[in-house]
Amino acid sequence: MSKIKFELEFVIQASPQLLYQYIYTPSGLSEWFADNVNARTEKYSFFWDDSEEEAQLLRKKSNEFVCFRWLNDDDQDDYYFEMRIVVDEITKDVSVVVTDFAEEDELDETKMLWESQIGDLKQILGST
Repeated sequence: MSKIKFELEFVIQASPQLLYQYIYTPSGLSEWFADNVNARTEKYSFFWDDSEEEAQLLRKKSNEFVCFRWLNDDDQDDYYFEMRIVVDEITKDVSVVVTDFAEEDELDETKMLWESQIGDLKQILGST
Protein backbone atom coordinates (compact mmCIF):
# COMPACT_ATOMS: atom_id res chain seq x y z
CA MET A 1 0.00 0.00 0.00
CA SER A 2 1.40 3.40 -0.91
CA LYS A 3 1.70 6.18 1.60
CA ILE A 4 0.59 9.77 1.34
CA LYS A 5 3.10 12.58 1.84
CA PHE A 6 2.00 15.42 4.10
CA GLU A 7 3.44 18.56 5.65
CA LEU A 8 2.56 20.28 8.91
CA GLU A 9 3.86 23.69 10.00
CA PHE A 10 4.19 24.76 13.62
CA VAL A 11 5.21 28.25 14.75
CA ILE A 12 7.62 27.95 17.67
CA GLN A 13 9.06 30.84 19.62
CA ALA A 14 12.69 29.77 19.82
CA SER A 15 15.91 30.49 17.99
CA PRO A 16 16.83 28.17 15.09
CA GLN A 17 20.03 27.23 16.94
CA LEU A 18 18.17 26.10 20.05
CA LEU A 19 15.48 24.35 18.03
CA TYR A 20 18.10 22.44 16.05
CA GLN A 21 19.50 20.96 19.27
CA TYR A 22 16.05 19.54 20.04
CA ILE A 23 15.48 17.98 16.61
CA TYR A 24 19.00 16.61 16.02
CA THR A 25 20.72 15.59 19.24
CA PRO A 26 19.76 12.39 21.09
CA SER A 27 19.43 14.32 24.37
CA GLY A 28 17.17 16.93 22.73
CA LEU A 29 15.00 14.32 21.02
CA SER A 30 14.72 12.42 24.33
CA GLU A 31 13.03 15.42 25.91
CA TRP A 32 10.02 15.50 23.56
CA PHE A 33 10.07 12.96 20.73
CA ALA A 34 10.76 9.66 22.51
CA ASP A 35 11.37 8.37 26.02
CA ASN A 36 15.04 7.82 25.17
CA VAL A 37 17.21 8.22 22.09
CA ASN A 38 20.66 6.80 21.38
CA ALA A 39 22.79 7.51 18.34
CA ARG A 40 25.81 5.82 16.86
CA THR A 41 27.08 7.81 13.90
CA GLU A 42 24.10 8.03 11.51
CA LYS A 43 21.92 5.35 13.19
CA TYR A 44 19.45 6.49 15.85
CA SER A 45 17.55 4.23 18.24
CA PHE A 46 14.26 5.62 19.57
CA PHE A 47 12.66 4.07 22.66
CA TRP A 48 9.02 4.35 23.76
CA ASP A 49 7.80 2.27 26.71
CA ASP A 50 8.60 -1.30 25.64
CA SER A 51 9.27 -0.63 21.96
CA GLU A 52 12.34 0.39 20.01
CA GLU A 53 12.53 1.80 16.48
CA GLU A 54 15.67 2.51 14.52
CA ALA A 55 16.15 5.27 12.01
CA GLN A 56 18.94 6.27 9.66
CA LEU A 57 19.94 9.93 9.54
CA LEU A 58 19.77 10.67 5.80
CA ARG A 59 20.62 14.36 5.69
CA LYS A 60 21.15 17.29 8.01
CA LYS A 61 22.15 20.91 7.82
CA SER A 62 23.06 22.69 11.01
CA ASN A 63 20.28 24.98 12.31
CA GLU A 64 18.10 24.15 9.26
CA PHE A 65 16.86 20.55 9.01
CA VAL A 66 17.21 16.85 9.80
CA CYS A 67 15.88 14.01 7.70
CA PHE A 68 15.46 10.42 8.94
CA ARG A 69 14.25 7.13 7.45
CA TRP A 70 12.76 4.41 9.65
CA LEU A 71 14.73 1.20 9.15
CA ASN A 72 11.75 -1.11 9.75
CA ASP A 73 9.71 0.39 6.90
CA ASP A 74 9.19 -2.19 4.13
CA ASP A 75 9.31 0.51 1.47
CA GLN A 76 12.06 2.35 3.28
CA ASP A 77 13.72 3.82 0.20
CA ASP A 78 10.64 5.86 -0.70
CA TYR A 79 9.68 7.28 2.69
CA TYR A 80 11.31 9.53 5.27
CA PHE A 81 10.44 12.11 7.87
CA GLU A 82 11.97 15.54 7.97
CA MET A 83 11.92 18.41 10.44
CA ARG A 84 12.87 21.71 8.80
CA ILE A 85 13.40 25.00 10.61
CA VAL A 86 12.02 27.93 8.63
CA VAL A 87 12.46 31.62 9.49
CA ASP A 88 10.01 34.04 7.88
CA GLU A 89 12.06 36.76 6.19
CA ILE A 90 9.61 39.53 7.05
CA THR A 91 8.23 38.67 10.49
CA LYS A 92 11.23 36.61 11.66
CA ASP A 93 8.76 34.01 13.01
CA VAL A 94 10.38 30.61 13.44
CA SER A 95 8.50 27.48 12.36
CA VAL A 96 9.15 23.78 12.24
CA VAL A 97 7.84 22.18 9.07
CA VAL A 98 7.35 18.44 9.44
CA THR A 99 7.25 16.29 6.30
CA ASP A 100 6.16 12.69 6.79
CA PHE A 101 4.31 9.85 5.07
CA ALA A 102 1.36 7.77 6.27
CA GLU A 103 -1.04 5.23 4.85
CA GLU A 104 -4.42 6.76 4.05
CA ASP A 105 -6.22 5.07 6.94
CA GLU A 106 -3.53 6.28 9.39
CA LEU A 107 -3.16 9.84 8.06
CA ASP A 108 -5.28 11.65 10.66
CA GLU A 109 -3.77 9.64 13.51
CA THR A 110 -0.22 10.37 12.31
CA LYS A 111 -0.95 14.10 12.02
CA MET A 112 -2.43 14.12 15.54
CA LEU A 113 0.68 12.35 16.85
CA TRP A 114 2.93 15.03 15.33
CA GLU A 115 0.71 17.78 16.78
CA SER A 116 1.00 16.17 20.21
CA GLN A 117 4.77 15.71 19.92
CA ILE A 118 5.37 19.27 18.74
CA GLY A 119 3.06 20.45 21.55
CA ASP A 120 5.43 18.75 23.99
CA LEU A 121 8.40 20.46 22.33
CA LYS A 122 6.70 23.86 22.58
CA GLN A 123 6.00 23.28 26.26
CA ILE A 124 9.65 22.41 26.96
CA LEU A 125 10.78 25.53 25.10
CA GLY A 126 8.21 27.73 26.83
CA SER A 127 6.67 28.59 23.47
CA THR A 128 2.92 29.13 23.26
